[in-house]
Amino acid sequence: MIRFVEETGSTNSDLAAQVRAGEAVHEGDWLVANRQFSGRGRQGRKWFDGSGNFMGSTVVHLNERDPNPASLALVAAVALYEAVAPLLPDPRPLLLKWPNDLMYADAKLSGILLERENAAIVVGIGVNLAAAPELDDRKTMALSALGPAPDRDLFAQSLAASFGRELERWRTYGLDPVVRRWESVAHPIGTMLTVHPPGEEPITAAFAGLTTDGALSLRLADGAARVIHAGDVMLANEEG
Repeated sequence: MIRFVEETGSTNSDLAAQVRAGEAVHEGDWLVANRQFSGRGRQGRKWFDGSGNFMGSTVVHLNERDPNPASLALVAAVALYEAVAPLLPDPRPLLLKWPNDLMYADAKLSGILLERENAAIVVGIGVNLAAAPELDDRKTMALSALGPAPDRDLFAQSLAASFGRELERWRTYGLDPVVRRWESVAHPIGTMLTVHPPGEEPITAAFAGLTTDGALSLRLADGAARVIHAGDVMLANEEG
């Protein structure tokens, strides 16, 4: 079920509050807002509230047999890719950047935020369907730059179905198929990335794929390997 609301502070916050209160929030249910006045992205960034864009959240209830919950970032990214690619006249420039940014060439199309609430993960997704923010530190774009803006409600249905399929695959077959699919639609091996690990100086290195647990693998200039489990990542040509 998809529940649409005219306005709210944050769809993630709303679902997290319901989980804390013990209310029934079923997997497969989504909350989608026309406007968010307190939407946020990773690392506390404010999320752009553009009319006609998709802003919605869903909940995953964890069980002891599930793969590492952090890998849901990859699940959400693959699901979003699968929902957006059929809408494009040419999907070849569409790619994923670790862990869950959807890019069109070097411009960001979306944002995904995962937040833990007890034994649940709230998954929030925002997609620039009709309009994109102007940011100082990176390029952005909306799907409307490539043709008519997708219908928000139809897109919500497509994304909900795609996320449900990828979640079931993650639970049934584990993380390996998700990692392989993510890598198949990511920027090529050898792409130069600038990574900002928490509390460290930025690292510029070549993309070397993902590890089996979904972490980012880099090849440094001296040939050494470096694995990144958390950090902000930018393509070498992404800065605005």
